[in-house]
Amino acid sequence: MSTAIEADHRYTIISADCHAGGSHAAYRGYLDPQFLDDFDAWREKYRNPYRDLGDNRRLRNWDNDMRNSQQEADGIAAEVVFPNTVPPFFPSFVLFAKPPTDAEYAHRRAGAQAHNRWLVDWCNEFPARRAGVGQIFLNNIDDAIQDVHWIKDHGLRGGILLPNIAPDVTWVKPLYDPIYDPLWAVCEDLEIPVNVHSGTGNPDYGPYPTSMLLYINEVIFYTQRPFVQLTLSGVFERFPRLRFVMTEAGCAWVPPLLNQLDTVMAGIGQTGAAGEIRFTEGGTLPKLATDYFRQNVWMGVSAPGAADVAARHTIGLDRFMWGSDYPHDEGTHPHTREHLRARFSNVDPAEVQMMLSTNAADLYGFDLEALRPLAAQIGPTVAEVRTPIDAVPEKTLPQMSSDMDTRAIT
Repeated sequence: MSTAIEADHRYTIISADCHAGGSHAAYRGYLDPQFLDDFDAWREKYRNPYRDLGDNRRLRNWDNDMRNSQQEADGIAAEVVFPNTVPPFFPSFVLFAKPPTDAEYAHRRAGAQAHNRWLVDWCNEFPARRAGVGQIFLNNIDDAIQDVHWIKDHGLRGGILLPNIAPDVTWVKPLYDPIYDPLWAVCEDLEIPVNVHSGTGNPDYGPYPTSMLLYINEVIFYTQRPFVQLTLSGVFERFPRLRFVMTEAGCAWVPPLLNQLDTVMAGIGQTGAAGEIRFTEGGTLPKLATDYFRQNVWMGVSAPGAADVAARHTIGLDRFMWGSDYPHDEGTHPHTREHLRARFSNVDPAEVQMMLSTNAADLYGFDLEALRPLAAQIGPTVAEVRTPIDAVPEKTLPQMSSDMDTRAIT
């Protein structure tokens, strides 16, 4: 790809991975009135375990002045917005929470719907800059389809956050169950992105000192499982226009995984067997995993490492969408500009523009012309990004309030 972008051109940066959410006080105003008494009782008992949701950093989730000023300082003009705070009746942070049991379902769905309503209004405050990702559950397919239609009809261009079913969740069908075909059909017809975000789908590791160490080392594996399951179960064969996104899991692992799956699928396709295991009709597919990946899959590559950037052509340059993971501490803020220089200084600017801008704009429906005036003021120039950094800046975590309220997100 030839370089045809001037040095003083400013990138219009779209982060394909950001997070936001409302406070409990805000969510209360969006909750179905029949659940208000239960919500008040639940909130009275709630204790916030997340320090960044208890001190002033919580304001980044919803305060426009704080959030926009920090995003603009990083050069980011627009964002795909995943959930971040704790909606009504959720047991924990959204991405860590297991799917609701049958007993929890009505209240948890009401909480997710309150978040979705809040998100619509919050995104509409800056509609060109924000593409919200709505929440659904899979306990009831008719309800899920209804919520998908609501998300589409109310302009949440980020699509849906697909619940990732952990192996110890037995009360919800696995993603490869054909029961979900009507849902995939609706998502395909509505051209709504189906997102899986890292942090979901892990089993309960129990109350051990090593639990979170196990979690952080296995989180990418569990993020991969929906892709493997949807591929091998033929979902991408039956729904070739389904738009599936894996976010905040890097992408350097994709080529070796595709090679492994292709090898197994090709062998089974030729012999109908894998060792002593025999496959009947319906157990094989006409294409390889690489074909389905290139047909159906995009990657939200948050704070990419050097190996992720190196894999961009193998996974498909048009499927690589850069993300900052704002406002999480592991994200690129407040050193996004230095991060971009570290990762893209030796990359063709035309390719950088695809990864930072046009790929996400095409998938999530951002209007680049509407974003251009803001980007002309805040976006890093091609020359800036092409300047290597001398040293990686030290990441300093924000100071935490000593009198933090640990009761609730107020």
